[in-house]
Amino acid sequence: MKTKMKFLHTCIRVMDLEKSVDFYKNNLGFVESRKKDFPEDKFTLQYLKLPETDYELELTYNYDKEEPYELGDGYGHIAISNSDIKSFREELLEKGCDVTDLKGLSDGGSKYFFVKDPDGYKIEVIQE
Repeated sequence: MKTKMKFLHTCIRVMDLEKSVDFYKNNLGFVESRKKDFPEDKFTLQYLKLPETDYELELTYNYDKEEPYELGDGYGHIAISNSDIKSFREELLEKGCDVTDLKGLSDGGSKYFFVKDPDGYKIEVIQE
């Protein structure tokens, strides 16, 4: 018997839920898809997604966390695409976002850059 599976979401833990939601919505075009509060367990889950997609980014906010999370060396990045990354990169720079230079792979493949969210998570933006 074959089972059907699909990607559902990626979870990242954030220090300031409002600041993170603002970053993803106003800089990267995400929209809020749903939110679940668990006051007895002391955390909130905020789900975001890009328009016209089902895949979600889950922002987990733990109420009692006082120190920033250690991202470690195992985390890589989240990747999204954009049809005009040169203009999009300039727009993010004007908003004061932490953005890398525009780069391309040595094989002449896709152009890309990285932007960091308020907690230091890297998001790769790839030319569509």
